Amino acid sequence: MEKHFDINQQGYSVRCKLFVKDSDKNTRTFPNVVLVTHGFGSSKDTAGTMKFAEHLTSKYKGYAVIAFDWPCHGADARKKLNAAECLTYLTIAVQYAKDVLNAANVYIYSTSFGGYLTLRYLIEVGNPFKKIALRCPATNMYRAMNNHIAEDDRAKLQKGKEIQVGYERKMKMDQSFLDDLKAFDASKHEYFEFADDMLILHGTKDEMIPFEESKAFAENNVIEFIPVEGANHPFQNPNHMALAIHKIIEFFG
Repeated sequence: MEKHFDINQQGYSVRCKLFVKDSDKNTRTFPNVVLVTHGFGSSKDTAGTMKFAEHLTSKYKGYAVIAFDWPCHGADARKKLNAAECLTYLTIAVQYAKDVLNAANVYIYSTSFGGYLTLRYLIEVGNPFKKIALRCPATNMYRAMNNHIAEDDRAKLQKGKEIQVGYERKMKMDQSFLDDLKAFDASKHEYFEFADDMLILHGTKDEMIPFEESKAFAENNVIEFIPVEGANHPFQNPNHMALAIHKIIEFFG
């Protein structure tokens, strides 16, 4: 069963989707809650998220999954990107899992931009997660974003103007957002204290986030790393996505 709902806290409205087993649709508390965060330009409403939630909740008892939209993504009401607001959304989702669903254990599965924000959260806010799974994490989100800005837009940013970025949905971005991303490079931080509870998967044919960059990050922090041969950035091949889901569910269980 899936249900859309909003968490209204601190002046924000975080648009969420809750996934539970059909037999648990009237259950109000779950000992284990997994947060799923998406990549840049995506949303909570992806087939990969739905498949992950269906497999997890059917395999293990007492698990619920919450996916939510980052600011300016999906159904979110905000228009201009701000990294600090993204971290606030994650805090709000964690608090909901603990305070409303009474989760004793909160897990997180994050992709790409979501992976960057999760790594940043661990350093800047702390670690509320029992286990952390990252798929194609953008350890250097600044470089990933900067490499895909057109020259015309780059000129606008240098003049202090905003530009429109995104795919199906456009959002506003200015130079201060890029500067904020540049100021936090996950590869410059140590994650040894989290390593035993982390898993990273990355496709060898990722065209957005370099495979070798992610592999080096995992090796430098002694984090379990699973290369997925032939997978691109969004894991469009159903077999690649099925493998990732299987490995992550196994890791969480």
